[in-house]
Amino acid sequence: MKSVCSVLGVARSNLHVRHHRSGHWQDSRRGRTPDLDEVLLADLRRHIAELPSYGYRRAGALLNRERRSRGQQALNHKRIYRVMARHRLLLPKAPKRRHSSRVHDGQVSVPMSNMRWCSDGFEIKCDSGETVTATFAKDCCGREILAWRAWEGKGLPGEPVRDMLVEAVERRFGAVEAMSQECTLEFLTDNGSAYIAHETRSIAKSLGLKPINTPVCSPQSNGMAESFVNTFKRDYMSRMDLRDAPTVLAQLPGAFEHFNEIHPHSSLKMMSPREFRRRQNHPAHQG
Repeated sequence: MKSVCSVLGVARSNLHVRHHRSGHWQDSRRGRTPDLDEVLLADLRRHIAELPSYGYRRAGALLNRERRSRGQQALNHKRIYRVMARHRLLLPKAPKRRHSSRVHDGQVSVPMSNMRWCSDGFEIKCDSGETVTATFAKDCCGREILAWRAWEGKGLPGEPVRDMLVEAVERRFGAVEAMSQECTLEFLTDNGSAYIAHETRSIAKSLGLKPINTPVCSPQSNGMAESFVNTFKRDYMSRMDLRDAPTVLAQLPGAFEHFNEIHPHSSLKMMSPREFRRRQNHPAHQG
């Protein structure tokens, strides 16, 4: 039987089902293609026009979030894929990345908030030739950007990093004293001079943070911060007005706020960082 099915190109399970059907069996499936695809397509086009770097899963997450707020039923991601594929709205497949020969078996993410934060810096090149440098502190559980700093110029000095840490602690815990008494929280960074500076490490420890650094020449060990930099460049920088530094700096608050409040994250079941944190704090309302 296996050889016959192989030659015919059919599955044995399919033949088994068909063999045991009654003689009066009829296919009762009708109208399998859902109606109102035109309305769905218009909604998808609207979301994609605002965020052209979003694929079908993120566009679908935004659409379903909107539908739930209206009391409507969420749509299956397969239907969203089918509609976008039919109308050629899918993103091209990303090229395969070359994997490092170095073994990275650690885990940057953590199961609960305020167990580990991470940080990194990045530059934004302006059309005028100016450079904007930014740094951020990110929760390794909920992916929320707790605080950030940006300025015109190259290089990452220690003072903005230290100010950012104080703000992050105050925003998350309400007061520096409350955080330092509550727990010891890891602060993961690379070996940049701003992070390993004596003043930075001292302030971090006084805030209740435990500074930890990645191995030299191992950016993958801070993969969550690196991932955010890639996401920021792909989804936000790509559609920014980059004419000069003041123009870029004026757009950064909205970009960071959008990431925290709107951006669907694949590791958070397509919730935004703040949506995930709200559900984490109020599990009875996960619905």
